[in-house]
Amino acid sequence: MCLAYLINSGQSHLLQNGQIGLEKESLRVSPEGGVATTAHPPLLGSALTHPYITTDYSEALTEFITPPINNISELLSFLRDTQVFAYQHLGNELLWAASMPCALKGGDYIPIAKYGTSNIGEMKTVYRRGLGHRYGRMMQVISGVHYNYSVSEQFWPVYQEMMRDKRPIRDFIDDAYFGLIRNLQRFGWLIPYLFGASPAICKSFLNGRSTDLKELDAFTYFEPYATSLRMGDIGYTNSKEKGVGVKAIYNSLASYTSSLKHAIDTPCPLWESIGVKVNGQYEQLNANILQIENEYYSTVRPKQVLSFYEMPYKALDQRGVRYVELRSMDVNLFDPVGVNEKQVHFLESFMLFCLLQDSPPVDALEQQINSSNLLKTAHQGRNPQLTLQRGDKLIGLKEWAIELCDGMAPICEQLDANDPHQPYQQALTASMEAVRDPDCTPSARVLAQMQRHNEAFFHFAKRTSQEHKDYLCGLTLSPERQAFYERECLLSQQRQLEIEASDNLSFDEFLARYFAGTLN
Repeated sequence: MCLAYLINSGQSHLLQNGQIGLEKESLRVSPEGGVATTAHPPLLGSALTHPYITTDYSEALTEFITPPINNISELLSFLRDTQVFAYQHLGNELLWAASMPCALKGGDYIPIAKYGTSNIGEMKTVYRRGLGHRYGRMMQVISGVHYNYSVSEQFWPVYQEMMRDKRPIRDFIDDAYFGLIRNLQRFGWLIPYLFGASPAICKSFLNGRSTDLKELDAFTYFEPYATSLRMGDIGYTNSKEKGVGVKAIYNSLASYTSSLKHAIDTPCPLWESIGVKVNGQYEQLNANILQIENEYYSTVRPKQVLSFYEMPYKALDQRGVRYVELRSMDVNLFDPVGVNEKQVHFLESFMLFCLLQDSPPVDALEQQINSSNLLKTAHQGRNPQLTLQRGDKLIGLKEWAIELCDGMAPICEQLDANDPHQPYQQALTASMEAVRDPDCTPSARVLAQMQRHNEAFFHFAKRTSQEHKDYLCGLTLSPERQAFYERECLLSQQRQLEIEASDNLSFDEFLARYFAGTLN
C-alpha cells in the first residue's frame, strides 16, 4: 500500500539516498593467536576522540567506524582503507577475522580499554570495569558489525502526507522509526540465518564451564545447525534481563527512554554486592540496574548524535531518533573487510521493508516470542525442520523467510531504478538462494571449510585472519587518503590533550553532574 502510493505518485526515488554507517569490531591478537596485551597503538590516534578508529571493551578490541554515506561502494572503501591504515601500525599482530574470540586464558588476561587521564576517559574505563564485574570479561570481546541507517530527509514529509498524519514532523518520524525497530525485532531472526558466521567456538571461551554444545574436536565446540552462537545463549545477548529487571519498551520513544531511565536510576542488590568505590577505586559507575544505557544489550537501538557529555536517552528525548542501529550481524570471515556489498544492499532494503510494513505495539508475550525466535535461529537456524512462532501459530523458518524476501522484491526494484547492475535485486537473489539451500549460508561454509582443511575453529580463524592481513597489507592508500588518516590521528591526540587540560572537577563531582545532566 505505502510502496504503491510512492510509485503511483512518482516519488519512489525518495526511498533511495538513505544514509548508512558501519562499525566493525576486531580483536587484536598476537601472532600466536592470543589476545594482544599491547596498548592501542599511539600512531592510530586517541581512542577517546578519534571519529573512525577507537576501542570497545578492551584495549585489544579495535573498532572501525565509517561516517554516514549514501554510496555503498564508498562506504565499504572507507571501512577497508581504515583497516589498511591500521595494519600499518600493528606490527606482527593480527586483526581476528571471526566474531567469536581467539584462544583465551581467562578474563584476567583481557586488558580493559584506557582513555587517558580526563574525567570522561576515566568514566569510560570504569564503565568497562563494571561490565567485567557484572558479566565477566570474556563476554565483552565478542565482535560484530553494526549497521546504522537513516532514511533520506526528503522522504519524511511525503510519507507523513501519505499516512495523513497531522502531528509535528518529529513525532511522526520518531513513531515511524520505532515501528521499524519493532519489525526488526519481529523479523530480525532472518539476519543471523543469512549472515551468521559463528556456528563453532574455541573451547577456551567457556573457560571450563559446562555446556550443551557438542564437541567437534579437542579444541572446538559447535552446533551442527547453528548460524550465530554469538547471538545465542553463550553470547552477550540474553544475559541482561535475568535477575536484574531490565526490560526496554519499544512502543514509543517516551516508553523506551523512560524504561531506560528507570533502569539507570534504580539500585540493584546483585550489583550492590560488588561495591562502587572500593579502597579508593571505582569498580563500577553505580550499583544500579544499568550503569548507563549502552549496558542494555539489544539487537537494535534508536540513536541520536550526542554531544560529548550527553546521556543517550536525554538526547533522544530532546531531539528524537536520528538513525537506527542494527547490531545482530556477525563479522563476515569470508571478506577481508568484514562485510560485503551484498550484505549492505540487502540490509538497506530490509530496513525499508520493515519501515513500510504495519507495526503494531509489542506486548510482553510477543517480546518473548521474538527473543525465542532469534535464539532458536541462532542455535538451530539451518535445521530444515525448524519452526518459529508467528502470532499463535508455528511456521517453518524457510517458509517465513521466503515470504519476507518476496515482500522485499518490489522495494529492491525501486532501489535499483536506473542502475543496470541491479545490486539490490542481486543481493536479494543471493539471500533467496541461502534460504532455499542452507549450505550457502556463511555458517555452513565455516563448518565446511573447517572440515575440508581438518581444522579446529581456532586454527581456521587464525589462518583466515592471516589471509586477511596479507590482503590488506598488500593494498596501498592514495596519498590523499593516507594524509587524511594521519591528520585525523594527530587531531584526535590534540583533542584528548585539550580535554585533559580543561578538567576542573573531581571525578566524584564529574560523575554526579553527568548523571544529573548538568555538564556543559
